[in-house]
Amino acid sequence: MPVTSTRAIVITLSDDYIGNLSLEAAANEDSPGAISIYSLVSGANTITVPTGGSSPKGATIVPPAENTVTLTLKGVSGDTGILLSPTDPTSIAFGASPPVSFVITTNGVLDGLRIIWT
Repeated sequence: MPVTSTRAIVITLSDDYIGNLSLEAAANEDSPGAISIYSLVSGANTITVPTGGSSPKGATIVPPAENTVTLTLKGVSGDTGILLSPTDPTSIAFGASPPVSFVITTNGVLDGLRIIWT
């Protein structure tokens, strides 16, 4: 059942420049409002975007805090991709319609990767 969700990135700056920025995405009234937990294998892992009555506008990828496995975000398996932080969350926004899937490539086994669908 879809829920309404909002996603924001908050940046706090200190030292030479002090400031707070809150960058909010548009609310999604048709969000899956779901958290999926994945166990990734070494190599390419296809992540299927949720369907079934909802349409996510974004995903936040949250690796486990102690992770040491590399994470590369790709549109498809053959892409060069973008190397993600092994421990920091990454929020991505989808265009007018979400992709059917995307790929996260790793250099090892990773249990407990969370994706929050908004």
